[in-house]
Amino acid sequence: VQLQASGGGSVQAGDSLRLSCTAPGRTISNNALGWFRQAPGKEREFVASIDWRGGTTTYADSVKGRFTISREYAKSTVYLQLDSLKPEDTAVYYCAASRSSAATSRLDSYRYWGPGTQVTVSS
Repeated sequence: VQLQASGGGSVQAGDSLRLSCTAPGRTISNNALGWFRQAPGKEREFVASIDWRGGTTTYADSVKGRFTISREYAKSTVYLQLDSLKPEDTAVYYCAASRSSAATSRLDSYRYWGPGTQVTVSS
């Protein structure tokens, strides 16, 4: 499954963005989905995850209350709403589909990845 992420860009601190991720031609309705990010010189880190039903979400403490993950089954799409952005949110954001249906922050639980989209936040 090849995932395609979009919606990144360059914004000012305090602005918002909405990232989207789709799986063209494939269904990911039974998979938990997640977003990760990687800043230059740093390891990839968990951002948010949503279970296959869309009823359970988990977030990294650094984004809790500012980011919101959601999914739209009809379009096999997962979204990440980024509000109140900070310069430390600057990174390449990756979407991923888990091997299981439960939301998880474990990077090794995710089997399918997209190429990432750049988010740059300036102060």
